[in-house]
Amino acid sequence: MLPLRARLTSPSDFAHTTKSGIRVSSQNFVGYLYISPAPIDGSHQCAKAGLIIGKNVGGSVQRHRLSRQVRHALAPHLATAPEGALIVIRALSTDSESVHNEISTLISKLFTKNLERLATRKADA
Repeated sequence: MLPLRARLTSPSDFAHTTKSGIRVSSQNFVGYLYISPAPIDGSHQCAKAGLIIGKNVGGSVQRHRLSRQVRHALAPHLATAPEGALIVIRALSTDSESVHNEISTLISKLFTKNLERLATRKADA
């Protein structure tokens, strides 16, 4: 379970992340990374994460199981995320049971690819 301060709950944050963020796709997931601007008061912003698990993934039990697995796989990566990072993971239809066995690996790869793209963008700017 993600701590309350690490959850992305605002619809506007979801919209900023999915529309303006860096996007990386795999066969079963799409990962978005958006770095929010620094707050005016100079306070520390921790990374926040949110999930989009649609009905195309399966029934309610399958969606909630996948949500729990993705949150569990994503939690350790939030500590290494840049300050002010907003992360959204969108699950695409997952028909195979083998995906459930590889979720932590798939999420790690998505997170790493997003950070690589962020570094590339910063280097180009």
